[in-house]
Amino acid sequence: MREDKQKILDLLLPAVKATRDQHDLQALNYDAEKEIVAVVYENGVLNVNVACDSGIAMILDVLRAIS
Repeated sequence: MREDKQKILDLLLPAVKATRDQHDLQALNYDAEKEIVAVVYENGVLNVNVACDSGIAMILDVLRAIS
């Protein structure tokens, strides 16, 4: 099964935004060519390397990077 990584991030975004710590999160954007997730905040962007990640591994890498 091929995973839609952007869809996974789209579903994750509202849950993360609902937390007190991540209220200023604007978007989670997957770049398939570079294999990164751009974590977009009101005041900047954090790029998370998700090369060779499964969907669940990508979620964990993003959560580790923003916590």
